[in-house]
Amino acid sequence: MNSSRTLWLLLIALFVLCFGMGAGLQPRLQAIDNSNGQSNNFFIRLFGDSSRLFANAAFTKADAYYHSGYYPTIFDNNEAFKTPHMAEDTGAIASHNQGEETAFMGPPRDWLDAFGRRFIPNRHTHLDEGGPKDDLSDSSEVREILPWLDLATEMNPEDIRSYLVISFWLRTDLHQVPEAEHVLRAGLRNNPGNPQLLFELGRIYFDDYHKPDRARSIWQAGLQSWAREKPGVPISERLAYNNGNSANFDDRFVFEQLEVHLAQLEGSLGNTAAAISHLQQAELGSPDSAELQKMIDELKNKRRE
Repeated sequence: MNSSRTLWLLLIALFVLCFGMGAGLQPRLQAIDNSNGQSNNFFIRLFGDSSRLFANAAFTKADAYYHSGYYPTIFDNNEAFKTPHMAEDTGAIASHNQGEETAFMGPPRDWLDAFGRRFIPNRHTHLDEGGPKDDLSDSSEVREILPWLDLATEMNPEDIRSYLVISFWLRTDLHQVPEAEHVLRAGLRNNPGNPQLLFELGRIYFDDYHKPDRARSIWQAGLQSWAREKPGVPISERLAYNNGNSANFDDRFVFEQLEVHLAQLEGSLGNTAAAISHLQQAELGSPDSAELQKMIDELKNKRRE
């Protein structure tokens, strides 16, 4: 009898506890609704800030699949994988990778380790280049990674990398340009004015839609947004180069890419003076301006002819 009564008391206590937690949670969710434009996102509501960790895990999983499983663990040398290769390959993200990509495992520790490596992926490959099959004519398996990247954007709508990689592959390997534009615009709704997303969107209008005027306006908007991104920080400081160790490495990369592509656009239209001006601006953000100076000299010689 006592055990039955105890069970009922426990059930009642559990019900009261759940009701109290629900009553306390409701105002918090309403506060999120009122203060956070992304509050309707299921994962953010469920996991809070932890959703960023899950998003990064999904992105890393996609990059591991991109390498067909030949990927470093937390115990291996990750110097050549600091920037995921599938993101680096888009050309819209600065690379922080150093060292040899194929040597992250190091030499075998003993004969048993050497023997075991025969049963795991042991070649550095990229899926969009054929992967381990050496068949460069078929890269359709790229679409297998897209759900992981889409999950990453859902769990962390502020992760620019996922939008860029999805869009890049949609328009290049899968030839789905309108879908690529849709992904970028979704990214811009969650990250208004982001220069990297605007850079990639401009590439769609220039390379795929062949609308240089529209591409120019998008890239110029990217530069304006870049200038506003860090109020109070002088542009000269953001473009300063300190032996490759400055914290503004990514800043300079985006600035240079926007200016160089604007120069290419103006050059293709015969606007030589404007092209030179953009290249000279790009030099301000480049750690090695020799190649840019060569392009400037070629344009100046062409203008004299």
